[in-house]
Amino acid sequence: MTTRRTVTVDGSPVHVLESGTGPAVLMLHGSGPGTTGSGAWATTVQALGASWHLVAPDQAGFGRTPVPAGSRGGRRLWTEQAAGLMDALGVDRYAVVGHSMGGAVALALAAARPRQVTRVVAVSTMGAPGAPLSAELDAVWAASADPAGARDMLTRLVLDQALVTDSAVEARAAAMRAGATAYASLFPPPRARWVDELTISAQMLAAVRVPVLLVHGAEDRVTPLETATRPLLEHLADVRLHVLGHCGHVPAVEYPYEFRQLLSCFLGQDRCP
Repeated sequence: MTTRRTVTVDGSPVHVLESGTGPAVLMLHGSGPGTTGSGAWATTVQALGASWHLVAPDQAGFGRTPVPAGSRGGRRLWTEQAAGLMDALGVDRYAVVGHSMGGAVALALAAARPRQVTRVVAVSTMGAPGAPLSAELDAVWAASADPAGARDMLTRLVLDQALVTDSAVEARAAAMRAGATAYASLFPPPRARWVDELTISAQMLAAVRVPVLLVHGAEDRVTPLETATRPLLEHLADVRLHVLGHCGHVPAVEYPYEFRQLLSCFLGQDRCP
């Protein structure tokens, strides 16, 4: 059964989509305006079934989770909040799946909590040392909270433009409007500094000792494969990379079946070829 609830973490509310029982998997969304835990992961959560304890929060400044008073968004806050959420849920050991910004948070969490995090799946990830701000990511972060802005953003996120349907645009525009006030404080220009803020140092990456799966679309223009993911291969101790051809920034949307098979295989529930 899938539930939505609010969990208090360090005195601040965190909205969470939760499903299933079994090994725990924390699922962290990316950073585009209108992004939420349920919006990013609900379809994946439903398809993976009840054999996992899946936890997909709205991170601070997104969806229904506010930025704590006196704070601002950023990798440190998101990492500490993710760790605190799992502590509040009483989960001692868990894998972490993170998309884009969430991938950087997942890697930082694995470095900070080596006794809790068992595996990491970083999808279209940010965080690589020296990765620049792409023109596409700059445009995504700057997207206006209206149908035109939502459509423009979605066209940048996916390679297959048939996925940019009127209903998808309407849903994203509504989510963007709902979260516009909190989101406005997260990535103001100049935006290259926020890419730098999400960067994981070589020292921190060396502290990630658990197995890591990197998943990336070959045609990703938001976080390009060559600058965003390939450099991580030099820094992570136990790492493998899976590249999906003819795929943009959102493998879970563009190749949902293959993506779920990768997750199930790597996280240990399915027999792998």
